[in-house]
Amino acid sequence: MHPTLSDTMADIVQNSFESGAKHVSLSIVEEGDRLAVEVRDDGCGMDEATQARVLDPFYTAPGKHPRRKVGLGLPFLKMTTDLCGGTFLLESAPGKGTTVAFTLDLANVDTPPMGDLPSLFVTLMNYPGEHDLAIHHAVNGTVFDASRSELEGVLGSLTDAGALALLNEYFASNEAELPTHTHPQPHPQKAVTSCPN
Repeated sequence: MHPTLSDTMADIVQNSFESGAKHVSLSIVEEGDRLAVEVRDDGCGMDEATQARVLDPFYTAPGKHPRRKVGLGLPFLKMTTDLCGGTFLLESAPGKGTTVAFTLDLANVDTPPMGDLPSLFVTLMNYPGEHDLAIHHAVNGTVFDASRSELEGVLGSLTDAGALALLNEYFASNEAELPTHTHPQPHPQKAVTSCPN
């Protein structure tokens, strides 16, 4: 099991990048104690037989991880959702891309902690390759959206030291504007959409 939900999301999004996807979206929606996460991509996709295999902890795609003999990401995620009263969905088709979605009860004692979302976002935005990543994070009606293409339009290369510092500040400040995800009371509707200068 991944130590944090951020680790889980990083694993799923990395799978999308490695599938040859040109567009990947990560949606994280928190309403009260309910968390809903969806990763959607337009990568190579999988047939039904491959989908069944990727949920087997003793399977990993040949050559994907040379030192790893098993593939634990999706099987552990499914196990986590089963243990924590959540749901798990895997939808895919060859040439059509893949969607992985799950829900969890954040109040469940077995639900892993969220982890460091700003660091997750910075890492994913800097993942090598020619692809766009769109991130949507909503907490009790307050919304934050960002995309790699928009950020590169403002900052240029996201690997430049100055741009990287601004990117860290951007994600940290926007995440700080969101209500605390462990606070179930409703909050006023508000959009957090400013780009870094």
